[in-house]
Amino acid sequence: QVQLVESGGGFVQAGGSLRLSCTVSGSIFSINAMTWYRQTPGTQREWVAARTSGGATNYPDAVKGRFAISRDNTKNTVYLQMNSLKPEDTGVYYCNLGLRVQSSGRVNYYWGQGTQVTVSS
Repeated sequence: QVQLVESGGGFVQAGGSLRLSCTVSGSIFSINAMTWYRQTPGTQREWVAARTSGGATNYPDAVKGRFAISRDNTKNTVYLQMNSLKPEDTGVYYCNLGLRVQSSGRVNYYWGQGTQVTVSS
């Protein structure tokens, strides 16, 4: 059974950095799409970073230049490096990965359990 396990959240002062990890638990063939989202109480989940299997990345203006999404194929792990954090970056961060479990199978999307990031002013 494939699951995504997130880690790396925590409490940090404004201007600080955190690195979030999203590790695939279970056997898969490939990671085809990678996206990080965040959510605050009363709001919809919003995307903060995306990466294709070819390595193209995209970020909304709110985090561009401060956040970076990357992957380690050897560990089946996707990262979100967050620098120059601001109080408005506070929220629960979720990874969403498009995975192909078998070479001939379709791509299915999975969510991590979420990790809390709190940035104090």
